[in-house]
Amino acid sequence: MGLVYADIELINAVDLENARKNIIGDDEIRVVRLSMLVDSGAYMMAINETIQSQLELPFIEKRKVQLADNRVVEYDVVGPVTIKFANRKAVCSAFVLQGDSESLLGAIPMEEMDVLIHPSRQQLIVNPEHPNYAVLKMK
Repeated sequence: MGLVYADIELINAVDLENARKNIIGDDEIRVVRLSMLVDSGAYMMAINETIQSQLELPFIEKRKVQLADNRVVEYDVVGPVTIKFANRKAVCSAFVLQGDSESLLGAIPMEEMDVLIHPSRQQLIVNPEHPNYAVLKMK
């Protein structure tokens, strides 16, 4: 299977809450639309510094991550960020990668949105067993 990309919308979740409370207007909500690499082998979502700059997500903590080559590196974790794909959404935190590194949609937000990688079409799709809403497993 080749690389899978999906059109994703990332939204500053604090802005969404502030707009709900009428602290800011809907036009002030920071949003980024991008084609994101879908990586079911990565647990979390990772964005780059450019996207972080556009969304201005609050810093949460620094965390260590083991990369595919077994190196352990430390990244900032920011959030919350709301992720939208098709008729699904999730709220999570994200690692911040240096520069303009490729952003990754990992397994945790994919599970929360109840989406799958369709292997033959090489596309991210909503779970066909639950086409109208996400169903999460609690067992």
